[in-house]
Parts: sequence; structure tokens; C-alpha cells
Amino acid sequence: MNQQVKPILDIKNLTTQVNTEFGAKTLIDNISLSLFPQETLCIAGESGSGKSVTALSVMGLLPPAARITNGALLLNGENLLTYNERQMQRIRGGDIAMIFQEPMTSLNPLMTIGSQLSEAISAHNSLFGSATKQRALELMDAVRLSEGKMRLKQYPHELSGGMRQRVMIAMALVSNPKVLIADEPTTALDVTVQAQILALMNELKADFGTSIILITHDMGVVAEMADRVAVMKDGKVIETSPVDQLFAAPKKQYTQTLLAAVPLLGQKKGQPVILPNAEQPPILSVKDLTVRYDIKGGLLQRATNRVHAVEKVSFNLFKGETFSLVGESGCGKSTIGKSIVNLTSWQGSINIDGQEINGLPTKQMNPIRQKIQLIFQDPGAALNPRMTVGDLVGEPLLIHKIASGSEVEDRVADLFTKVGLSPEMMTRHPHEFSGGQRQRICIARALCLNPKVIIADESLSALDVSVQKQVIELLQQLQDEMNLSYLFISHDMAVVEQISHRVAVMYLGQIVETGTRAQIFENPQHIYTKRLLNAVPIADPTKRHARTLIQNEEIPSPIHDLKYIPQINEYSEISKGHFVATYQN
Repeated sequence: MNQQVKPILDIKNLTTQVNTEFGAKTLIDNISLSLFPQETLCIAGESGSGKSVTALSVMGLLPPAARITNGALLLNGENLLTYNERQMQRIRGGDIAMIFQEPMTSLNPLMTIGSQLSEAISAHNSLFGSATKQRALELMDAVRLSEGKMRLKQYPHELSGGMRQRVMIAMALVSNPKVLIADEPTTALDVTVQAQILALMNELKADFGTSIILITHDMGVVAEMADRVAVMKDGKVIETSPVDQLFAAPKKQYTQTLLAAVPLLGQKKGQPVILPNAEQPPILSVKDLTVRYDIKGGLLQRATNRVHAVEKVSFNLFKGETFSLVGESGCGKSTIGKSIVNLTSWQGSINIDGQEINGLPTKQMNPIRQKIQLIFQDPGAALNPRMTVGDLVGEPLLIHKIASGSEVEDRVADLFTKVGLSPEMMTRHPHEFSGGQRQRICIARALCLNPKVIIADESLSALDVSVQKQVIELLQQLQDEMNLSYLFISHDMAVVEQISHRVAVMYLGQIVETGTRAQIFENPQHIYTKRLLNAVPIADPTKRHARTLIQNEEIPSPIHDLKYIPQINEYSEISKGHFVATYQN
């Protein structure tokens, strides 16, 4: 960026503190950043580094306990810290707008999209009535939302995640802001929708002349979007440089470690896939698994529609193998995981270690559940905050009456050591641990009953890349030591490539392609598999223009009327073990 040009936003020596029972704690420590016209500045770093607090400080949206204690926030030379609340209200949504991470919590569920957009337009412009509606339609077109008139009449729950995020961007663009702050705007989105949103933000920057501050922990997104990058750690900016320079020659050790931890698509290219125990009977066999839910309505609460969550899915998992299910939200991945442990109603056949579980009562399921355990996505929500982590990990031993007394304590201490935690930590509570440590505790609990199969449902997606790398290494180490089998459920293609022996790609409740890691990643055949791989952001800014255009498509709804009969995929074998659906949606 040409330093002769004056910055549109200048953050100078900003310090933000929060009051705690032990006194003031510094969240942002004397940081200085500049944003220039029509520039994208990415603020990157791990959870707790101060990225979001920086954005909230600029917007004047800090919680009551927090305050800015030093510095200046200059917007076109005017210090925002001298503004009163009424003046800041004009700035928010006017000169500076913000897009938050989760659009569903930012949109009012009781108001139509049109009402919410009109409210934002009236608040910042002298427009009323038909002029407001016309402006709302223009914004719908600007963010590439199809059938704008219909969308304005809909409620947030009727839109997909990608559509809701587009609505949030439309609301942010109401007053043609000079600065757009996007706080992790794509983290909650599937990879293809993420690619569409990132492409849209680049187009809007050109069309509206907006400068963007993009806050993210995803270095692939940084490489895709940034002109310059500021890396944050412990509330400080430790490195700032142009994006090409940062990726080619990072100066600080922390930045080097952060970049080294990023799983890159294609890292395993050319490496042979050794399938373990493929000649033996499978430890888990799923045949023609079907899951459907009726949607009821009306006075009599009769079934009106049906969700076709999973349709005739079949696969095998062998001892010591990692079999991954990949696909976007709503494709049926997690539903399969829940079906295998009988947490939902299903039809078909599920055989675990030679025993069919269809129709088994709860009492007979308990011994089966010892063989198969779940690790959930959010380790914080999966752990009871009132119990010590030692009690949480040992609880399954008591429930299944496998051990008691000091025997439980010894077993838990051994598990803590196995997952890389100190046994002295057993007396602590979940809130005293980081996200990565909490996920290790969940893994220890899953291992407690010596299972043969572990279902990991998006178990790495909530973790920072450096912690993610550690947990992947731990899972692989445990697999080698204990001959564990993993059913790995994820939408992160780069992580799936790192950890998998075989992969199945799911679309609308059915598998569309399955094969070894090498077959799927190096020779994808189905159009949807290619689309998924093409949408993955590459953590290399020199390759950002190499990707083909991402089509602005929404995945069709799995909800149909009661008479609907789904078309079940048939497969052709491209090479040994590589199957592709012959019908391409």
C-alpha cells in the first residue's frame, strides 16, 4: 500500500482493559494499525489474541466492564474516542459497519428480512415507503441474493446459512460505509458457501470502494483476501506486513509456527495409502441406512412434509482405519453418527463388531456402547461445568460398573497421561482449561471404556490451527497404539486429507463418491467432490487467482412432500475401491 495515501482509519496506541475481581486486566495492549482506502487488512491470530476486542473497541461496542484506557481511533482524522453515544450511533452502520460471525444470532427471528433491512435503511437514510423497498431490493441484488422480492418476505429461519450471511452484508452496506469490519464472517459456513462470501466481499470492495478489516484465525482465508496482515498474540500486534511477504518470510517465531500448523490441501499428494486390516471382517458395517423425519403442522399436528436426512447409505469401517464422511451442513453426516449409537430413529442395518443393533432394546445396547464412543464438536458444551474433569472422565466406568474406588482414579490418571495432560489436573473444572485441553479431556473420556470405534463429529472445527495439529497427532498416535477405528465426520477437506485412509463424500443424504484418500483428493470424479475441493481456500497468496469461479448455488432442500420418492444413487467402480454415483445432481 502506498504510504503517501492517508489512512481512512488509524488506530494509535490503543489499550483496552476489563475490570475483574482481581483488578484491571489488559485485553488490548498498546496496538497501532492503519487501514487505507480500498484495502483489505486481515487481523489474524488464535482465540484469545484480542482480534474481536479490537473490532468492538473501534465500534464502541465494548461490554460495560471493559473500557479503552489509552490511545486514539482516527476515522478520516476525527478521533472517535471524543464522540458521545449519539454521535457514535451515526458512525455505526454509517461510516463503519460490522458483520458478525453467526448471522442467526444477529438477525431478529420474529421479523421478516424486508422489515429488518427497511429498519436499517430508515435509520441511516432519509428514505421511506416505496423508496425503502426499492433500496432493499437493490441491496438484495448487490449481495447476489436470487429472487429478492420473495426473500424480503421470508424470516431468517427460512434461509440457509449462506443466504443469512448475505443479508447481514446487505444490512452493513445500507449507507455505503467507508469501513467494513467482518469478524470471522465465514467460520460458521460450509466451504463452498465460504468461497462465495469471500468472492462477494472482494466484488463489493471494488463496487462500493469500501475498505475492509477482516478478522479471522483461518490462514487460508487470509491468503485469499488480504492486502496486508496484522498478526495478534496476547493482545499485542506482533507482526504487520503485506500478505505475500508474510507468507513467504514471516519474521516472528509465532507467525512461523502459526503458518506451519495450517493443514494444506495436497500435502499428502503422492503418498501411498496403506489400508489396515482390509481383509478382515469390518468392525462397523452400515447397510441401506435410512433416516427420515416427519414435519407436522395444522391443528391436528399431522405430518405435512418429510425430511430425507439419510437415504440408503452403506459403508464398512475396518480395525485401525480412519473412514471420513465429508460434505456440507445438512448432508446427513452427523445423522449417520447419531444413528450408529442409536440416538435417533433409523431403518436399515448397523452391525458393530459382528452384532446387529437394529431393534436392540436399551439394556442390550449398553455393552455395544462400550465398543463405540462419540467425541463431539464443542468440548465446552460436552463437559458438565459442575463436575471435576477427573470425575467426568471416570463417570463411564461407574455407569457401566467396570471399576470403582481407587481403581477408577488410577485408570483416569493413566488416561490423562495418555492424552498429554498431567494427572494433577484431575481435580480442576472444565472452565480452567483451554479449548484444546478440553478436547483432550473429551478424548480421554471416549477412551475410558477401551472402545473399538470412535465417532469424531466435527471434533476439530472449534480449535485453533496449532491446537488442531496437536489433536490430529494425538488421534493418530492413539490409533497406532490401540488399533482404534475412527469414523471422522467433517466439512474441512484439508483436515480430512491429513487424517483419513478412506473418504466418502455426501450430498443430500447420499454418498456420491467413495475411495481412498489418494483417489478422492488426487482423482476426484463426481462434480460435487470437485466443487468441494475447488472451494477450499489455499494458504498461499500466490495461488489466489488460480481457482476457477465458484458458482453461486444453494444446495437443494432435503424437505419434500409425503409422496416424494427419492432417486437412490447407483455406482460405477472407476478403479479398485473407487466408486462414483452415476447420477450427477
